[in-house]
Amino acid sequence: MIRLERFSFTYPGEDQPALSDLSFEVPAGQFYGLVGPNGAGKSTLCYALAGMIPHYFKGTLSGSLTVAEIDIAQSSLGELAGTIGLVFQNPFNQISGSRFSVRGEVALGLENLGVPRDQITDQVDETLEQSGLADLGERSPFALSGGQQQRLAIASILVMQPAVLILDEPTSQLDPVGTSEVYALLHQLVGQHETTVLIAEHKLERLAEFTDNVLVLNQGRLLANGPPKTVLTDPLIEEIGVQPTRYTQAARQARARGLILKKDEFPLTLQDAQEFFDDAAV
Repeated sequence: MIRLERFSFTYPGEDQPALSDLSFEVPAGQFYGLVGPNGAGKSTLCYALAGMIPHYFKGTLSGSLTVAEIDIAQSSLGELAGTIGLVFQNPFNQISGSRFSVRGEVALGLENLGVPRDQITDQVDETLEQSGLADLGERSPFALSGGQQQRLAIASILVMQPAVLILDEPTSQLDPVGTSEVYALLHQLVGQHETTVLIAEHKLERLAEFTDNVLVLNQGRLLANGPPKTVLTDPLIEEIGVQPTRYTQAARQARARGLILKKDEFPLTLQDAQEFFDDAAV
């Protein structure tokens, strides 16, 4: 569904590429995570996958990038709009300001695609319910809290039912409950609608719980691509500035102090940690 072959991109005026020689694939219907320190190229990769590069952000690119068998460089943003959805980190970059209600904002994308009115109503109702915004449909987008605006930004993309969904740290303004609800919704999209999802995220515990694979970027290069339990417990990620989960850290400290001798993989989530330490205590 997503395929990069030796893909590189350099912003105008920069000597070093933001993305360098990337080659990987994300199969259809898979949920992938993307991690890396600040400045690693995560947002740039998200923009490239959604077609914002090179059609909005200009620069020099090489190699190939296809999404849903569409050559990104050879297609317009209009041609990509119905297939690929992008959720920005900052909801203010996504809310149009042209609609006076949450419902109107969510409906905007479908209206632009010429979807029949009855279908728009049904899809908007369903999306508002899924996104926890059903009670806020008539409120102004600018009367929402930061977390609610983030939900609105996500809903405005989900309503389009894209085959591929790219999210650039979409839970950065959400509390733990809101974050859990977003990940549950994404998991549902993958399971029921076979949506292909790639999410850039700092909350490693969520990635461990929900994703099929994790990509690690550093200085624009792909350092790792594998299952969460392998990638997110690798000391490599801490060396490049990605903080492991508290459970991984606790298990490492226990082993370093000789409190635990078992050689199992380090835990990533609370449930993993309970099993890890219970077994060690036997």
